[in-house]
Amino acid sequence: MKKIMNIFFLSCLKATELMEKKLHFRLNRLERIQLGMHKMMCDACPRYEDQTEIIEKGVASAQREELTDSELEQLKTLISKKLENLKK
Repeated sequence: MKKIMNIFFLSCLKATELMEKKLHFRLNRLERIQLGMHKMMCDACPRYEDQTEIIEKGVASAQREELTDSELEQLKTLISKKLENLKK
């Protein structure tokens, strides 16, 4: 029984690793199930995933174009505001 629990119930550390992996690669079926079950039980990890996606999009947009210092500061401010809204 304990082995089955270890297969399906992840630690937050392992869940965040899968969230990061999901940004760049496709998760296999077991990983998707494990992550989904973990997010159903954990309040912090879904917020972490949302924050990670916002940051990833901001970084990707900054890499696509050359930003001036003022534009970079605006992007930082926008990301910060979106992250603050997630906390509410």
